[in-house]
Amino acid sequence: MDIHLSKESEVPLRQQLAEQIVFSITTGKLRVGQQLPSVRALARRLKIHHNTVSEAYQDLVRRTWVTRQHGSRHVVGYHENAQALAPGNNLDDFINAAIRSAREMGYSLQALRDRVYKRLLVQPADHVLVVEPDAGLREIMRKEIHQALGWRVEACSPNDLKNAPELAIGAQVATPDYAMADVEPVVPKQRPAVSITFSAADKCVEMVRSLRDPSVISVVSVSEILLKTARGLLAPALGRRHELREFLLESGGQPDLRAADIAFCDSLVVDAVRCPRKIQYRLVAPDCLEYLASTLLPARTRPKSRSRSAAATR
Repeated sequence: MDIHLSKESEVPLRQQLAEQIVFSITTGKLRVGQQLPSVRALARRLKIHHNTVSEAYQDLVRRTWVTRQHGSRHVVGYHENAQALAPGNNLDDFINAAIRSAREMGYSLQALRDRVYKRLLVQPADHVLVVEPDAGLREIMRKEIHQALGWRVEACSPNDLKNAPELAIGAQVATPDYAMADVEPVVPKQRPAVSITFSAADKCVEMVRSLRDPSVISVVSVSEILLKTARGLLAPALGRRHELREFLLESGGQPDLRAADIAFCDSLVVDAVRCPRKIQYRLVAPDCLEYLASTLLPARTRPKSRSRSAAATR
């Protein structure tokens, strides 16, 4: 504390001392939670009677500028405020403390924002961000990756990411090959996006081909694109012998497909479908899930390369 007292002044010494301490607090020279010198130590330093210091401290305590803690310790800040403002109690308090420190060191808020943003971009990922143009496919991928890896998974469109690149902060971005050109320029080079390919549907097509009797084949999904793709893939196997029924399932729907001989379902709807023979089609290829899992491990355990399966057509 920078305290200067005058015994020649008409202002009492205890008032001079108290007001100069208040001024030190309001100008940031004394911080909330900072311990003040003991009564006797400050009296010796200022060469005044210790009762004068004690009276000044008592006045500050009464006015809640200072709180008295265990023993004879005096600490800046009323105890309730001191606890609320102490860095580390919550994220907002921590950020506020960082802003105050940056200003005291002469940094502008713009400089602080830019530096924090750059630092956050290169931090290890703590979740996966699925980037896919189609909302239905996006949600299917999000669920499958979460189930396979157990990590928190968020999702957005390429336009969302382009308009808000901060979505990539702390994220391992995963996107299909066909969206990579839009996503790659936005993602930090230190943590490039993982390319996602889709699973082949050969087993589903073969299953339809093996049917001896005319059958009803249902395809259920939250994605119109997936329904359209299934229609094209199954067409040669269906021929004129089998009937194809498509169901675009909205949230909360429960179609009764007990009349269907086979129901192919995406990972989001499979639990809601009632059918004697329902087949779950997993969209994300298993080798992509394995590689994505490896990117979330420490660098020393990551494989050098991976094999790539052929990308599915949309």
